[in-house]
Amino acid sequence: MISSSKPILLVEDNNTDASRVRQTFKELKFTNSLISKISGRDAIAYLKGEGNGKPCVILLDLNTPGMNSVEFLKTTQADEMTKDIPVVVMTSSEEDYDKIDSFKSSVAGCIVKPVDCEKFVEAIRAIDLYWELSEQR
Repeated sequence: MISSSKPILLVEDNNTDASRVRQTFKELKFTNSLISKISGRDAIAYLKGEGNGKPCVILLDLNTPGMNSVEFLKTTQADEMTKDIPVVVMTSSEEDYDKIDSFKSSVAGCIVKPVDCEKFVEAIRAIDLYWELSEQR
C-alpha cells in the first residue's frame, strides 16, 4: 500500500514526462513528496544517501541515460535496503516484449506513457497486488 508519509522516487530524464507525472499527482491529490532524478545512477546515489527517505515506490523510465532499467533493477534488487521497494516501469513503447522484459525483472507494474490518472491508478492497484503477494511468501 502506498504510504503518504513516504516519498515516491521518479527516475525520468524527459522533462515533459516528469511534468505529466507531477500533474497526475496533483489531480489525484497525492500528498507524497516526489523525488525526481534524471538517471538511474542519480537514483541509486539518492537511495544510498544517508538521511534520504526510503521511497514507498519507484517510478522508473525504461530508458534512462547512463544506466538502463535492467541495470538499475539488478542494483536495487541486490541491495538489502532497496530490494523490497516496488518498481513501476514507465515506457513509451507499446510493444509487449518491453512489458514482458520488465516483468521478468520483477517490476510491480508497467505504465505506457504518457502517464495519466487512469494509468497511474492501475499501477497503484498493481503495487497493492505486489505487496499482497509478497506478504504471502
